[in-house]
Amino acid sequence: MDFPRLLDRLAADFARLRSTAATDPTAPVPTCPGWTVADLARHVGEVYVHKTVAMRDGIEPEPWPPAEFAREEPLALLDRGYAGLREEFAVRAPEDPAAAWYAPDQSVGFWIRRMAQETVVHRIDAELATGQPVAPVPADLAVDGIDELLKVFVAFSVAEWAEEFTDVLAASPGRDFLVRTDGAAWRVRTGPDRFTVTDGPGDGPADVTVSGPPQTVLRWLWNRGGDPAVQGPQEAVEELRRCVVVATW
Repeated sequence: MDFPRLLDRLAADFARLRSTAATDPTAPVPTCPGWTVADLARHVGEVYVHKTVAMRDGIEPEPWPPAEFAREEPLALLDRGYAGLREEFAVRAPEDPAAAWYAPDQSVGFWIRRMAQETVVHRIDAELATGQPVAPVPADLAVDGIDELLKVFVAFSVAEWAEEFTDVLAASPGRDFLVRTDGAAWRVRTGPDRFTVTDGPGDGPADVTVSGPPQTVLRWLWNRGGDPAVQGPQEAVEELRRCVVVATW
């Protein structure tokens, strides 16, 4: 996706998240156990401020969040965080340098993409929590989100922090997964200390195939509902899902 499109989606999903969160701040969030909608709003606000500081100061601030954030009303923090984030994006080009945990891409563009995807997932959280209809996720954003999740989160995390995935992958016999949606496909291969992703369906049969419309596959991978067609043994499906959980906790 191009960056203007990602920024447009960030704006739209933020607006939906903000309006939804205001309807019932005390509602529990089923997809984030232990959180209320107010906690969700606070979390997203803290994330926005964190990324703003990372771009402005050239370093990801730690520890985080500052203690004083706990005294700020969650929706006010969410609004302040979003305003600062958009101001920072407005004065920087996507190719400008920015501190990021993802070593291959230390750019403002990385955070534009990440914040667009962060916001759509948490917008869905707010909708599920408050019982409102889940607004559609545009196909291009959903395809980009699947790609980001598999490559940026899971594949990179396994390569960089393999010890975090020992419980999931140490006993893996080596499996092939095919994730497929309209106009896009990814081949995932796992094994001890291994999670690789290549574009396209790959060759030969897969142990597990996950297929469906883009937003359905995205939501399923993020454990936000979604009911794609999933074919393969349950233990293999669980290996994929547990890798995602560890990479995104």
